[in-house]
Amino acid sequence: METINVAPIKPIISLDVLDKIDIRVGTIERVEDVTGSEKLVKLSVDFGDHKRTILVGMKLDLSEPKDIEGKQALFVVNLEPRKMMGEISEGMLFDIGHADGLTAVLAVPETAVPDGSRAG
Repeated sequence: METINVAPIKPIISLDVLDKIDIRVGTIERVEDVTGSEKLVKLSVDFGDHKRTILVGMKLDLSEPKDIEGKQALFVVNLEPRKMMGEISEGMLFDIGHADGLTAVLAVPETAVPDGSRAG
């Protein structure tokens, strides 16, 4: 297991701020390369009542990006859409490790839950 210098805890926030973040479980249906990007892959994610495209900078962390197809993961779904490399991203994948310089891994539910289930 890799070791890290643990980062300091971020400033305290109120529950009101935390309640504004909408974190949902989605199933990654498809992973595609983003043309011209060394880091980005495009995920097609099913949230039960709708699907979204979410771009993530995990290309270098995944030996075979297609291996995460069919897996559930946690996503922030109420961020403003963001254009990157000519593509629109409609959310953010929660990963573990990237911010600490580790090989990123998915934040996943312990067992399968319905797509669209909220975290928190």
